[in-house]
Amino acid sequence: MDPPTSEAHRSSDDEAAGFFRAAPPLRGRDAVAASLAAFVARHHAGTGGGGGGGSPPAVAGVVCVTSGGTTVPLEQRCVRYIDNFSSGQRGAASTEYFLKAGYAVVFVHRRGSKQPYCRFLPEDSFLDLFELGEGSEIQVPESHTAVVKTAISSYRKAIDEGLLLKLPFTTIFEYLQLLQLVSTAMNCLERHGMFYFAAAVSDFYVPWESMAKHKIQSAGGPLNMQLNQVPKMLFILRNHWAPSAFCVSFKLETDPDILIQKAEAALRKYGMNVVVANELANYKDVVVMVTSSGKTTVSRRSKEDDLEEQLIGLLVKMHSDHAKQSNPDQET
Repeated sequence: MDPPTSEAHRSSDDEAAGFFRAAPPLRGRDAVAASLAAFVARHHAGTGGGGGGGSPPAVAGVVCVTSGGTTVPLEQRCVRYIDNFSSGQRGAASTEYFLKAGYAVVFVHRRGSKQPYCRFLPEDSFLDLFELGEGSEIQVPESHTAVVKTAISSYRKAIDEGLLLKLPFTTIFEYLQLLQLVSTAMNCLERHGMFYFAAAVSDFYVPWESMAKHKIQSAGGPLNMQLNQVPKMLFILRNHWAPSAFCVSFKLETDPDILIQKAEAALRKYGMNVVVANELANYKDVVVMVTSSGKTTVSRRSKEDDLEEQLIGLLVKMHSDHAKQSNPDQET
């Protein structure tokens, strides 16, 4: 893989610096940073990376799973925004399988998107989970008892054992600031850290300083708006924030004729270890894992099975091999 030129480095660094400088500050940034530092420190020792006293539980690694779509506000006091297609289903399911494989997970998710262990609960109304008993006590209908018990026990286990840290976002500004915080916090994990970029991240945005302060008025007629390209933060994460981590990104296309070509280009451009190529028409049923050594197709066995179970199993093995390598420049 050809290393990026120093000119490309400088251009990306400058674009990212400009983005963060102009972005509205992340709310609760100090609290988020503190929770991240504590979470990573706890599991740094668990991966064999050293750390403080005590006996933290052994973990296979620490993975940041990003999930759901980012919004692009059109006004500072936002009424209208551009959204990205993503329910968060893949990120939520993948988080469950990473936890099952012994990982600690930082789950960076869109507010209101699918959550781990809640994927099989009713979507239309939370109230469908409950009914009133004869004495007006609240109870779970028998039809939902098994899935609710499983969801609660699995979720509580992950939280109580300190294996799941959830960080929400809505806008592209929040998402990228969280990504910077998480990746710099996880840098100390070196090759024991993994990033699994399942979020649908906006490619274009309206710079904060160029944005209307109040609601755009429709009486003004047709709306013409200039959108800027979002800086390619994967490039910066790979080269600066967490250069030794194992990185998995996704490439979604609607045209199957260009899908693999685009995935291979992303693999080279951003220095990913794996790019998971998926087509919008069948993304729940089949994906192609693209690496520097070849391509592997992963298909869902049946409608009752999760494709993510097989996908995470393969990635866990690849990450384990990556973590054992002593040369940080060696590709998996």
